[in-house]
Amino acid sequence: MMPFTPFHLGPGLLLGLLLLSYIDLPTFLLASVVVDVEPFLVLYFNLQYPLHGFLHTFLGGTLIAFLIAAVMSRLRNALSSLMSFFGIKQKPTFRGILLASLFGVYSHVFLDSFLYQDIRPFYPFDLNPLLSQNMFIGFDIYGLCILSFIGGVVVYVIKLYSWRRAPKRGQN
Repeated sequence: MMPFTPFHLGPGLLLGLLLLSYIDLPTFLLASVVVDVEPFLVLYFNLQYPLHGFLHTFLGGTLIAFLIAAVMSRLRNALSSLMSFFGIKQKPTFRGILLASLFGVYSHVFLDSFLYQDIRPFYPFDLNPLLSQNMFIGFDIYGLCILSFIGGVVVYVIKLYSWRRAPKRGQN
């Protein structure tokens, strides 16, 4: 079992680009994968703790999202040159950073809830109504993530092309 799956970057990229006017892209990408620090630490330190524990709940995810928002609101301006390198110009706002943090973490918890028996997304309630009994659900979720990544690349190329073709303000 892998402690970190980059598959969550697929939906993060696609949704982040589609919602670029509302959410902060780097924060959304970070928030969509940071939850997997939990299983990584459990495996690395051989902890007697569920692989998908508190951070893989909406409550724990909310707390980590607020932490991400606080950190990214301080660091985000430093990422502007990296964003410019990729041709993405985005004015960071705390609202956009907070929304990106929450939606990124929640999307991770939501997708993982279909896959893993040890996830309790609605903690403190000890249940997972999202857990699928379909033995092929992993293929479905990972396939969705891969297709989302491909879709995100397509959206990025289209946006990049349209941004470069758009006339500059003040020019005729």
